[in-house]
Amino acid sequence: MTWLAVFVGGGLGSLCRYGISKWIGHHGSGFPSGTFMANLIACLILGLAWRYLMDKGQAWNAVKTLVMVGFCGGFSTFSTFSMETIRLAQSGNWFIASVYVLGSVGACLLLLAVVVSKS
Repeated sequence: MTWLAVFVGGGLGSLCRYGISKWIGHHGSGFPSGTFMANLIACLILGLAWRYLMDKGQAWNAVKTLVMVGFCGGFSTFSTFSMETIRLAQSGNWFIASVYVLGSVGACLLLLAVVVSKS
């Protein structure tokens, strides 16, 4: 059951990431907005799932795996983030590359910290 949950969640996450990238795209600025938004949304979903599903019992294991491992793993993408950063740097867009790296890492960490912290 675990493998099926990862498979289904990963497939759905990948489709959603593709959709976000096509919908948002780059908007001519060179900034990879689609990947940036996909990674932020994945962190939000992961944080919410962590907060609301981790205290559930064994019966929720398949849902946790589907959402946290499968969907979020398929939806977020470190490899695309890395390639886009390299492409920006190679084309001389060092400022945009730096903003992208610092903004992505900082925003994702901050978002997760806010969502998973107990109020």
